[in-house]
Amino acid sequence: MTSPHRLSLAGIGCGARTRTYTKLAMETPERYKINAAADPVRERAEAVRSYAPADEQVSVRLFENAEALLAEPKLADVAIIGTQDNYHYIPCQKALRLGYDILLEKPIAQTLREALQLRDLAEELNRRVLVCHVLRYTPFYNTIRDIITSGELGDIITFNANEGVGAWHFAHSFARGHWGNSNTSTPMIVAKCCHDMDILYWLFGRKCESIASFGELTFFRKETLRSPRPERCVDWTTPVGEDPWDARKYATDAEARRWLRMVYDRADEATEEEIYEWLRTSPWGRDYLQCDNNQPDHQVGIMRFEGGMTGTFTMTAFEQGRHIEIYGTKGKLRAGVFYKNNGPGEITVQDHFGGPVRVIEVPEADGGYAGHGGGDWGLVNELYDDMVNVPTPADMKTSITQSAHSHVMAFAMEHARLTGQVINVADFERLVLEGALQY
Repeated sequence: MTSPHRLSLAGIGCGARTRTYTKLAMETPERYKINAAADPVRERAEAVRSYAPADEQVSVRLFENAEALLAEPKLADVAIIGTQDNYHYIPCQKALRLGYDILLEKPIAQTLREALQLRDLAEELNRRVLVCHVLRYTPFYNTIRDIITSGELGDIITFNANEGVGAWHFAHSFARGHWGNSNTSTPMIVAKCCHDMDILYWLFGRKCESIASFGELTFFRKETLRSPRPERCVDWTTPVGEDPWDARKYATDAEARRWLRMVYDRADEATEEEIYEWLRTSPWGRDYLQCDNNQPDHQVGIMRFEGGMTGTFTMTAFEQGRHIEIYGTKGKLRAGVFYKNNGPGEITVQDHFGGPVRVIEVPEADGGYAGHGGGDWGLVNELYDDMVNVPTPADMKTSITQSAHSHVMAFAMEHARLTGQVINVADFERLVLEGALQY
């Protein structure tokens, strides 16, 4: 470390995630400083530099891409890898060899073999790699984990977990957006749900042994169209918003505009006319039913974990938010957005013999930041301790060694979906590392 007091950061790929983490880091400038930023869109790198204290901004070095930054000697303690999924492996590998510790956006890499190779390289070099599984840092999931470890539920026998991606989010990210085609990104169950695989592994503290899965792309495809229409929403003649996934809503709807900020740097100041002009050529202006997407819009996985615990996981575009139900020998827990909105509370616990329902209040997210349920702030807060204070990489809250298993689970679930087989997870990992399976 260059200093035992301030952890220096270099942002590689300054999209929404890197900008979020660096901005939050600079809320505690006594712990962090920004040394460098790299992005092909200079305004994004400049945004990262702007988060530094005014008297330090002049010393923040900007680079046009990851290659240029990594051609230099080591510039900071920690490299934040926030590039697209298909460009995690190369910059992360180079940064590790240069001596950086890493804050790595999930997924670890585009392929499972690359993810496992990065895990093994980090272990070989004794580097600290914190993977951005932000759910581990939320008050919500920490509360659930505390209940499980307290023994109140008894021995855990089975669970049901759900991730509702959200219909607009799915269209934005997984039909029109960067993750719409698994051939150029990662499978849906990896790109979106390795968070969920990780949180299940973390909550229960058991590795997954076998997986089966079913799912497909049913709605967000051309076959859903009842009659031909233009491939660009700006060419539609119907009123704006008549179709709820109309891309013209990026210019008129507050929630859609929130998502626009993720992909259009001028989203806040642009006029409706400017947004319309951008939609004429941008991938996000396409008809959501006429894209090149192939990701399933619903998928279910059935899992067996060590000790015989079983569970199901459902990913669907047609729900919003995460829910989980956990069944133990003494009691049951129900939690998530559905229960928060429909009662009796966000987390409830009840024994099996008619006892009262106990409603648990989830603490407010620390730091006044609600991104990912407080997980973004929690991760940035933990980053300092994981990089400075814990004795070894093995003591980190979210090391790459731990996170790799969530990726094995997710890729195994995709293999199960594609083959219709029940997959032995350990055998799957071994075959991928050996090159016998191409994942």
